[in-house]
This record gives sequence, structure tokens and C-alpha cells, in this order.
Amino acid sequence: MKTISSILLIFLLSGYTFAQNSNDAKALLDKAYATYETSGGIRLSFKSTLTDKDGTVYIPQSGEAYIKGDKFKLEMEAMDIWFDGKTQWVLMKDVNEVNISVPTASEIASISPLALLGIYKNGFTLKTPASKTINGRSTHLIDMVPASQNKDFKSITAAIDKESGNIIQVILTMADGMKNKIDISGYNTNHQFSDTLFRFDKNDYPGVEIVDLR
Repeated sequence: MKTISSILLIFLLSGYTFAQNSNDAKALLDKAYATYETSGGIRLSFKSTLTDKDGTVYIPQSGEAYIKGDKFKLEMEAMDIWFDGKTQWVLMKDVNEVNISVPTASEIASISPLALLGIYKNGFTLKTPASKTINGRSTHLIDMVPASQNKDFKSITAAIDKESGNIIQVILTMADGMKNKIDISGYNTNHQFSDTLFRFDKNDYPGVEIVDLR
């Protein structure tokens, strides 16, 4: 679930240029939040690299992500995930099995794009951006730190391309010390996605085993 949350957070921060102080950063995030609510859809490519608290680096996972309001679909090498705003389907490709579940209220809060976009409103301090070269590009590096103890994150660091204004990398440091670095290789807005994109259709996957956990 934390991996999903990490990836979705990128959708919500992408495409917005942060100003050079925390007050202006908050104003821009407020605008981003309002803009996202009316967005037709977002698509991006990503690579997620997890590092354990002991420094162990796991094999990076690449994929495509699609978002529309509180709905999303993730296409990755090992699994595909659909969420239509109520029900979640997880297709584990190696065993050809789909798990169906209805997330709890707390789980919904952790995976909902709008909830994640609003994370800055709930006790995060936005630090003044610093200049740094990331993946060969000049960026504004912005740290968001919880003002008090946070059960999920210790910090969130976003790198925003100075030229395009798009986010190219986010590093999330979890409360347990695990880090998730997400690099963005493509970002497009204003797609008009059908709601059917965010629901698993068993007819498209003949022979798949369905495990209903609802």
C-alpha cells in the first residue's frame, strides 16, 4: 500500500512549479489541488526504487500510471492494480491471480489521489527550495517535513525541473526508514479516461483465478 501511495503522490505534485518560499509554495499547492479536482485525467511513466533502512536496494519497478479523480490504474512488471473509487483489484501476473478487496476508510485515505495531494495541508512544513542537478537537469529541490510525528512519512523531497516546471523525481522517506525514489520519464495531463479503465474486466483475462476478499 505504501508503494501505491508513493507512486500516486507523484501524479499530484507533477506539473506544478514551486515558488522560492514556503508561503508561495503553499499557494501554488492550493491552486494545484483545485486544478486537479477538475482534471480529466493524468498519465505518466515511472520507475520506483525501494531502499530498505539497512541500505538494501531492491530491483527497480517500472510502469505506467493513469489517474482520474479518486480512481487509478497502475501497470507494472509484476502486477496491475485497478481502483474505481470503491473496489480494488490486484492482478499478480506470476500466478495469474486477481485479489478483489474494498479498502477501509484509512486505506482509502492512503491511496486516494485527492487525499495525497492534500498532504501538505496536514502538518507539513515546506522548506525553501534549493538548486540541485538531478538526472542531468537543473532542478528546484523542495523538502516537506512533518511538523509533528507522522506515522507514514519522515520527509518528502521533490525535484522540479526549472525549465519545464515538471517534477522529475520524488524521494519519500517512510517512518520505518525505508525510502522510495520515483523517477518520472513521461507526464501528460487532460486525458479523457473512461471509468471502465479503472475496473478489472475478467473477460480480458481468460483463465485468471479470482480471489474475492470483500
